[in-house]
Amino acid sequence: MTIKTLLCARRRRKVPAQFSWIDQRLVRDRHICRCGPEALALYLLLVTVADAEGLSYYADSTATKLLSMEQAALSQARRDLVAAELIAYRKPLYQVLSLDPGDRDPDAGASGGGGPASLSEILKGMIGEGP
Repeated sequence: MTIKTLLCARRRRKVPAQFSWIDQRLVRDRHICRCGPEALALYLLLVTVADAEGLSYYADSTATKLLSMEQAALSQARRDLVAAELIAYRKPLYQVLSLDPGDRDPDAGASGGGGPASLSEILKGMIGEGP
């Protein structure tokens, strides 16, 4: 059995006050397999900048610059993350969602707003616009 030893003790990672750890279930439960590289890059950004409740409101212009991504790619990445149920989005607000299976709300709809989404909200979400 391999014994784990810190390789660089002075750089030991601690849970930060702003809460930005990536949940291991992203890999273990294979959520990562449902997304392409652009979606995963956006997810990493959102997890990193989100508050303890998973909320952030980075503008598309900021996200595209930080990720070296075109607007169309960002919109597709966001749609992919919503479809994978990893985030909820209502312009300008993102919410990184819990990976707990029991936390999924079957009535949340594409908007993540807690009730059924209208067709207009679903279509706007698909093209990257808010309601």
